[in-house]
Amino acid sequence: MSEVLVEVWRGSFLECQHRGHAVIVNSVGDIIESWGNPFEEILPRSSSKILQALPMVESGAADAFGLTPAQLALSCASHQGDPLHTSAVSNWLSALNLSENDLRCGTHWPAGKKTSNELVKSGKKPCQIHNNCSGKHCGFLTFNKYLAGDTDYVNINHPVQKAVLLAFEEMTGETSSGHGIDGCSAPNFSTSLKGLATAMARMGSGVRGNASIRLVEAMAKYPLLVAGEGRACTELMGAIGGRVVLKTGAEGVFTAILPDEGLGIALKIEDGATRGSESAIAALLVRLGVANKAHPMVQKRMCPTLKNAAGLIVGGIRPAEVLL
Repeated sequence: MSEVLVEVWRGSFLECQHRGHAVIVNSVGDIIESWGNPFEEILPRSSSKILQALPMVESGAADAFGLTPAQLALSCASHQGDPLHTSAVSNWLSALNLSENDLRCGTHWPAGKKTSNELVKSGKKPCQIHNNCSGKHCGFLTFNKYLAGDTDYVNINHPVQKAVLLAFEEMTGETSSGHGIDGCSAPNFSTSLKGLATAMARMGSGVRGNASIRLVEAMAKYPLLVAGEGRACTELMGAIGGRVVLKTGAEGVFTAILPDEGLGIALKIEDGATRGSESAIAALLVRLGVANKAHPMVQKRMCPTLKNAAGLIVGGIRPAEVLL
């Protein structure tokens, strides 16, 4: 059974509850704490991007093409399509002698409101570079060029995706029961929450040597590339000062890597609510002593206030007592 992890209050009325599952695991795979069902099978969605980037680094492709730490961070990102992100993706593609047409992630409007509005005002439309997964796909293209593979690098039987699955299963310690196709057309492999948290703990502990450490350190160093201004991953990593690497995923998934503690966190809000997953992950980081509850960016996600159209504070979101 899932457990109530987050509550939404309007005045003195409990108006909504977000149920879910969460687990804290060490790099050996021992469960330190859990809520709900730690063995719940999920699709990790974008929270697993660091695992999808691992074969690119381990294979030698990243070094062969001289990738920088910023590019490694971008390969793990769900960016919001701001100029900071799109220029980095464009430059990466140029360095590979490739173009936007070589991407297979599809097109959507950038999540960054300012960038999106500027496109509209100028009469322009977004392209695949604005896709939040375009950095991950640049990583796939880098690996694919190194392997001299065919252009359909998102195909489940392509060498790139076979390598991703192998690394994914080795890091989670589980055999994936299947996959779904993600919003960016890449396969997204299933695992239990325990398996996902174990993989995150192992990434931070360097069990795969320098490759995993490089990716973790890159994300910690470039939080703006990982998400963007005003985004939970970026703001929480900044608030914690690089001690923790965070990554959200669609449908209420969130992961955390705590290298100093040798721990990994994975959680899933059943109804897919982002407000629930952000509150829960912030609460767990406070619980573990790596985040300061009083920090404005921690409060913003952990216990945000609810305002009405007149700007009056009418309620708030807060973690359930079990997380505190």
